Amino acid sequence: MADLNTMTAEDFSKLEGFVFTITSTEAEIDLELVEVKKLGAGERKGGAFALLWQGPLDPALPQATYRLSQAEIGAHDIFLVPVAQKQVGYQYEAIFT
Repeated sequence: MADLNTMTAEDFSKLEGFVFTITSTEAEIDLELVEVKKLGAGERKGGAFALLWQGPLDPALPQATYRLSQAEIGAHDIFLVPVAQKQVGYQYEAIFT
């Protein structure tokens, strides 16, 4: 399993287009990583960055910490914020500083 504390924007860029799965007690929800955006200087090596995922219209997820699983990096708890609603679904963002 990868260490989120040391992963950089470049590491996540390799995963653009890949599906991350949220597993809850009610269902599994797939989110596609659609954008990795560098944000400049930050506390972490490689600088701060934002990740943007595309999810379905239903269910709409509230701002919260979710366990996201992905084959390449394993399962991690990530704080997601809904930032946009598109015709195909909701977009969620996580910021790493």
